[in-house]
Amino acid sequence: MKYQELINKNIKELRQENNLTQEEFAEKIGISIQGLSNIERNRYQPTAETVDKICKAFKITPAELLTTPAKGNEDVLKNINALLAGCPKSKLKKIYEVIKTLIKF
Repeated sequence: MKYQELINKNIKELRQENNLTQEEFAEKIGISIQGLSNIERNRYQPTAETVDKICKAFKITPAELLTTPAKGNEDVLKNINALLAGCPKSKLKKIYEVIKTLIKF
């Protein structure tokens, strides 16, 4: 699946999981209903500003819009790898230390 399709699919799923109609969600993020419909049907891609508003509304990061919802350990590991793929080495080292600490608990 292409990244843009995944983002748009995840936006729709998040909206539905939060029991919001297209009208309610479009109003909440300040776009037209037609605009949201076109995003969810993968006709248009959301602007960076719209992605930011969507992420704030759902309290998620933009990276989370790029991940497939996890259904098992394998999916979780794939999502972790996708998130880490773009991290600089300095951050990866810090993340590794945090993970080591968390696993001990």
